[in-house]
Amino acid sequence: MNAQTKLKNKIDKGLHICVGLDSDINKIPPHLKELPLPVFEFNKIIIDATIEYANSYKINFAFYEKDGIEGMETLFKTINYIGKETLIIADAKRGDIGNTSKNYAESIFEYFNCDAITINPYMGLDSVKPFIAYKNKISFILGLTSNSSAVDFEKQKLTNGKFLFQEVIAKVNAWNRFNNCGLVFGATNINELTENISSFNDMPVLLPGVGAQGGSLEKTVEVFKINQKNNFIINISRGLIYINSSKSFWKYVQEKIIANTQRINALLN
Repeated sequence: MNAQTKLKNKIDKGLHICVGLDSDINKIPPHLKELPLPVFEFNKIIIDATIEYANSYKINFAFYEKDGIEGMETLFKTINYIGKETLIIADAKRGDIGNTSKNYAESIFEYFNCDAITINPYMGLDSVKPFIAYKNKISFILGLTSNSSAVDFEKQKLTNGKFLFQEVIAKVNAWNRFNNCGLVFGATNINELTENISSFNDMPVLLPGVGAQGGSLEKTVEVFKINQKNNFIINISRGLIYINSSKSFWKYVQEKIIANTQRINALLN
């Protein structure tokens, strides 16, 4: 099943929450820390609690790469545990040129067998082309990010009067010949989302920033409803996976993803 079909199947079921697996051994419940591969054990419980309700999983590679071989084992096992029915997004923000980018694409899409990736496009088409050559995968390209330092570059005005992030969105539309490009657009930028959503066309939009970073779930969903679009994914990481540290933490995680899914669908209907 290709990535586009996986995403459509979940959205058709009214599932829009992406579970961000920014899993940190310093934040997982204490009773798991003595186990072999404790982060994997944590991820398994999170996945079991959310798999019926998750649109997708976004795995932040940095949290695994820092732990070397053990981290890579945890990463690989986590991907396999999620299975083949749910979209797996490698939050790796790759972006380089030539054979470097080609090798990154092979790593993410062929070795780890992820369905999608986040890409930093600031070296231009050369850095994106090896990823979008995979027609059955999705490349989520950074448009306007949720961090405060987005003003340093992304919100700089160009000589044509556009902001840099707007130029990026225009380029991504031009690159999207195989309908396998998406955008990353921070939910913390609600005004910019409102003003620019028409330029997204039919591309899927990955929206970080809801929860711990202060983005509003309700305001974000309302923008998509007003514009009659539902091809959106709201990522929640820290605000979901770390809400409780007891031995029954999974119950709180499950309750929250169900509640957020119900809130989204109430707003859309």
